[in-house]
Order: sequence, then structure tokens, then C-alpha cells
Amino acid sequence: MKKPELLVTPTKVEDILPLVEAGADAFLIGEQKFGLRLAGEFNPDDVKKAIELAHSKGKKVYVAMNAIFHNEKIEMLNDYIAFLKEANADAIVFGDPAVLMAARETAPDMKLHWNTETTATNWYTCNYWGRKGAKRAVLARELSMDAIVEIKENAEVEIEVQVHGMTCMFQSKRSLLGNYFEYQGKAMEIENRREQRNMFLHDEERSNKYPIFEDENGTHIMSPNDICIIDELQEMVEAGVDSFKIDGILKDIDYLIAVTALYRKAIDLAVEDPDQYDDVKDDMLAEAEELQPENRPLDTGFFFKETVY
Repeated sequence: MKKPELLVTPTKVEDILPLVEAGADAFLIGEQKFGLRLAGEFNPDDVKKAIELAHSKGKKVYVAMNAIFHNEKIEMLNDYIAFLKEANADAIVFGDPAVLMAARETAPDMKLHWNTETTATNWYTCNYWGRKGAKRAVLARELSMDAIVEIKENAEVEIEVQVHGMTCMFQSKRSLLGNYFEYQGKAMEIENRREQRNMFLHDEERSNKYPIFEDENGTHIMSPNDICIIDELQEMVEAGVDSFKIDGILKDIDYLIAVTALYRKAIDLAVEDPDQYDDVKDDMLAEAEELQPENRPLDTGFFFKETVY
């Protein structure tokens, strides 16, 4: 049985080696100019260092170019792809066909992962992008377990699924927080909003707190809970899902290391000793729950329709 890749999103270059030690197989990095909702900002020098460190341990690095691109950024794509080729990135993660077209021109051998966050919901569309050049499809977070297994059974490309972390509920290219602060006459507060990591929208009726932040790609409102299916991996392992992703956005490195180590153990057991995995999976879920902040409960998201945002 094939062992799924464990993909993690580090917050900085210094996270790479500790996460390798914890069991990560691959990393997703990038910078806001080109990538959406990154766990950390990696400038070109950081990208090169991260790739060198990961490759020294036999691990892979994928670079995010899945932002929503307007005309003013189109001319940047070829140069950035050429840089990633020279830096030996293992793949580019894209959503906009403009990236695919630029990659064909500049780095035709570069591996491409299709990720639009929301529209990878059926195997036919995954295969469409596969025939255009993508080698992997990153599935939408709003799919049930049955749908994921069916997609994998019919896919002609690799399939990646997020198994842990928060998800995006809403994105706008507009600076909604900045506009709000300006409306209140608090322009000075806007300057620091991109570094702010403790702002929330409060839903008193449901007792939920939704993290909200801004970056170069606009305003993002995140889920009140974190996905965790560490105790529900077996069906996807048996189906042959290629990559399990831990999203580290708005998390610190200690949390990421602990969660990565926990999923490393779960994946290894699910592949090598399914009976033992079945025996200890509840204990691993309990360990994951102990790692969570009080205001970030765990659930299974849309896998079993436990949560519908």
C-alpha cells in the first residue's frame, strides 16, 4: 500500500529542519505577492534556503502561485517561474491558467499542482486540468469523505487533501478591515493590520469566533474550528490519496511540530499496521485535542458534514 505524503506549511525557513525531524515529507511555501493564505512569508532568498534545506534531507518544496492575479501582476509571472526553476522547486501550486501558460513558456518541465481552493469538486474537472499539464489536484475543503474517495478512484492526477487546520470561509480582494478603520477615522491602525493575528469576528448566536486578517491578496475570514481527521485516515489511505496536508496558517512552530509528529505516527500505522491504527486512533485524537487552544475546537469539517459554514 502506498504511503501518502505528509505536506506541511511552515512559518519560516527555520521551521524546515524541525518539521523534517517531526516527519514532514514536503512543504508548501511562498510569498503574498503570488500565493494565498500562507503560513509564513518566504522572500526569494528564503525560498532558496528552504529548498536547499529540504532537499538536503530528501524532502520536497512546493511554491504557491495560487493568488488571484490582475493585469498588473501578469508580467511578473515568467520571471518568478524562471527563479523557481533555477532554485529547483519541486512544483508550483497554481489556480489561474495564466500561471500554467507562463510555466509552459518558461519552465515546461516544472511540475504543476492545480489548486483553486473551491472548485476542485469532481474528478472530471481534476482530469481536465491534468490534461492541460497539472500533475496534482488539491481538492476543495467542502467535500465529503465519499466524494473524495470517488474522485481518487477516477482521477488521472495525484490527489491532495487537507486533513488538519483551519479553512477559509470568505475572501475579498477589497481591504475590508482597512476601509472599516478608515471609516472610523483610525488610519494609523491600518498600518499594522497585516501583522495582526488576534482579530476575530464574533458570532454571539453560535458562540463562534472567526479569525480575520488582511494581506496583499485582500481580506480573509477563517473557520471557527480546525479540521482534524487523524482518526479517520484509513479510508483515504486505502483509496490511495497521494498527499495529506496540515495547514499551519495562524499557528506557531511548536504546535506545528507536535501535530506533524502525531500525523506521521498515524499515517505510518494506517499503512503499515491498520489494526494497531484502529486501536490507538482515539488516543491520537485525544492528543490532538490537548494541543488545541481553548477557542479552537476540532471537528471533521465537511468530511462527514459535521460542520457546514
